[in-house]
Amino acid sequence: MDVQPRYWPVADVLAHLAGRWGVQRTVRDLASGDEGRFSGMTVFSPLPGGGLLHEESGTFTWQGVARPATRTLRFLPGPTPGTADVRFADGRPFHELDLTSGRYVAGHPCAADLYRGEFTVRDADHWRTVWRVGGPAKDLVLTTDYVREG
Repeated sequence: MDVQPRYWPVADVLAHLAGRWGVQRTVRDLASGDEGRFSGMTVFSPLPGGGLLHEESGTFTWQGVARPATRTLRFLPGPTPGTADVRFADGRPFHELDLTSGRYVAGHPCAADLYRGEFTVRDADHWRTVWRVGGPAKDLVLTTDYVREG
């Protein structure tokens, strides 16, 4: 029996993401077989003028060594209602995000590497990203699960 994945449509990605999310991420190096884990929190807070500031913090463990890790992105209103224009902290473009179908695939070229991200929403409180990173020096899969807090 072929079971199709079920996605939860999101009318407005910025309204949906606002708030606090628990984060669990696995990072697999397909070339070496190594696997790391990130555990932490992502907070989407309002930006002056519209959009959300995405601040992620937690602990990343790689090859048995745990280190603090952070990431900051800006989720700005996108080109069509309900979508987002995702930018790095310094304002450089990252990718667009449209979850009106509950699923979105984004691409981002980074030097010689290509990042391909699949975003899926399971329900009001759970969503996932799977980034495949390929290039001359990278062969990675990053899978991140988000669970709404409070």
